[in-house]
Amino acid sequence: MPQPPPGRRRVVSRSEVVRGACRYFLRHGALDMDALAPALAVSRATLYRVAGSRDALLGDVLWQLADDLLTRARRRRTSAGVDGVLEVTRHFTDGLLGAAPFQHFLRTDPETATRLLTSGVVHRRAVRAQRAILLEAGGVSPPGSPADLAELDELAYLYVRVVESALYSELLSSRPPDFARAERAARAVLLHGR
Repeated sequence: MPQPPPGRRRVVSRSEVVRGACRYFLRHGALDMDALAPALAVSRATLYRVAGSRDALLGDVLWQLADDLLTRARRRRTSAGVDGVLEVTRHFTDGLLGAAPFQHFLRTDPETATRLLTSGVVHRRAVRAQRAILLEAGGVSPPGSPADLAELDELAYLYVRVVESALYSELLSSRPPDFARAERAARAVLLHGR
């Protein structure tokens, strides 16, 4: 990307920064703000002004990549109801486990990964996405009254926590993931939510 003439600041949007940060993350499995700024042809100060913080930008990057995987997983779904929800989760987790940059990030920056993935913006967005998956799968929890929607939100939250417990088990408890057990627990959560 060409540098702006001396004395002139390059104007960059948040979406451009996130796209560039996604490309950087996919190449390196990390996000180094000092290296990203010149790659985007902006100063470090401009990058922080637009991104806010490394954690904020990394959260957006992780969510963008997760959302892309979720979109593909949702398109591959062949079943409805509980089986459809579990199928989306299997496709998503398979994609995430096969993503070398993401696995590198988990190994090399476990503290940031734990913070962003299980209690930060990524987790909150995952719960909202799961709510939409539950609604589109049908047969899981019928929407209607505000009480039903509150139950659906709780169901989405619990479901995401079960999936996270398997996906990030090595970060959270130093135990290898047990996806068969997590799927049984997730199925129980979904069946109880009906």
